[in-house]
This record gives sequence, C-alpha cells and structure tokens, in this order.
Amino acid sequence: MKQYLMSVYHPEGQEFPAAEMDAMGADVDALNVEIRKAGAWVFAGGLHPSSTATTLRVKNGEVLTTDGPFAEGKEHIGGFWVIKAPSLDEALEWGAKATRACRVPIEVRPFEDEPED
Repeated sequence: MKQYLMSVYHPEGQEFPAAEMDAMGADVDALNVEIRKAGAWVFAGGLHPSSTATTLRVKNGEVLTTDGPFAEGKEHIGGFWVIKAPSLDEALEWGAKATRACRVPIEVRPFEDEPED
C-alpha cells in the first residue's frame, strides 16, 4: 500500500479563539481515531511555530546554521500525518477530512518509494 504525506499548513501569525482551538483539537483527535481504526495510520505529529526552526545548509564545505524556517512565506507546515492508502483518491478523502478538522489547508503528496507491507 502506498504511503502519503498530509501536510498541515498554518497561515503565519493566524490565531484561533480558544473555543475554536478546543473544537479543532477534538476534531483532530476524532480523525486520528478514525485513521487508526481504518488501518491507514503510520504516524503523525504537530510542530512548534516556524520561528523555532533551525535551517542547516552546506556552503564551501562548511555546515551553516540559520535561525528560522528555510523558506519565508505566509504559511508554514504546522503538523503532518503519514498515512497508507490503496489509491490517491482514498488519500484525498483522508485529506478532505483533515482540512475540515484542522480548518487550514492540507497538502496530500505520495512518497516516491512504495514500502513493502
């Protein structure tokens, strides 16, 4: 079965009211249960804000570190799921549920290598 990355994109600086955050948390928890019950769960995680990122790159043979995200943008990855699904259509169905639960954009992308089950 193919694996897919579902990336959660948070608009930089967007704040949700506490009640909305509570509802989102409950919806994401329910979705996680549903994904596990369906046998599509591989793993997932939430991330701290992009301001906590450290970027590493090689320049002239030396590794340089820079505080902050690699790309400056209006949205950054705030979390992700790795799921397994028999088709892109099924992965997109999970992505549709995820965008409803998170209330932010979700990008669904297949992994290049298909793991052996």
